Amino acid sequence: MFGIGLPELAVIMLVAVLVFGPDKLPDLARQAGQLLRQAKKFADSARDELREELGPEFADLELRDLDPRTIVRKHIIEAMNDAETEAKPKRKGLKPLKEGELPPYDLEAT
Repeated sequence: MFGIGLPELAVIMLVAVLVFGPDKLPDLARQAGQLLRQAKKFADSARDELREELGPEFADLELRDLDPRTIVRKHIIEAMNDAETEAKPKRKGLKPLKEGELPPYDLEAT
């Protein structure tokens, strides 16, 4: 949850109790919950509108897919996979050398 651990959360709660007092804390927590629900509803509606505008081929679109880091990472991984498949050309008629066997050498070629 946002990189906040249990000790940090306890400190935040202690500061909130000291600043706002125990009387107002439940109301503030309720308001924070409502704000988070509204933000989630807004994000969901934005995602649904985007899917609707883009058409059926983007029906599985998620907003995190639009993160530039994700896009770059995806293209780099695809390029690496393509490079691996292209790096292994199959050459006919060649076989590995046996142990101790010297590779062929043409004295007149050099």
